[in-house]
Amino acid sequence: MKLTAQQKWLRLGAGLAMGAGVMIALAAHPAMAWPTAILTDLIFWPVNGAETLASPEARLLSAISGGVLVGWGWALWLLAGEGLAQAPALSRRIILGSATAWFVVDSTASIIAGAHWNVLGNLVFLALFTLPLLRGPQPATV
Repeated sequence: MKLTAQQKWLRLGAGLAMGAGVMIALAAHPAMAWPTAILTDLIFWPVNGAETLASPEARLLSAISGGVLVGWGWALWLLAGEGLAQAPALSRRIILGSATAWFVVDSTASIIAGAHWNVLGNLVFLALFTLPLLRGPQPATV
């Protein structure tokens, strides 16, 4: 199966989501938390080293959210490949709907938590998942 540019961009986004998920999940172990702690410190500007992810609660939420992000990334990977090839309209609706739902919930909760900068990072992921589908060939609807 030949992948189109649209599928390649979507798979790039899916791969980045899975990579971020693995990084976040690894933060469940204190020795592996430093990349996520640095990212969190950047998001909770200013950079001051206060965000350590040392509490058991933070480590548990890293494990859960990282695992969910890896799973969502894998689903997007499959939808971007075989899904778009076999059921383009349905795959497009699933990708656009799940990306929009994720963006609204994650960004709103980030603002409530005082992590306003996270919305900028979310916009990058949202663009990776939506722009290829909005700019690329549109499947015929049934």
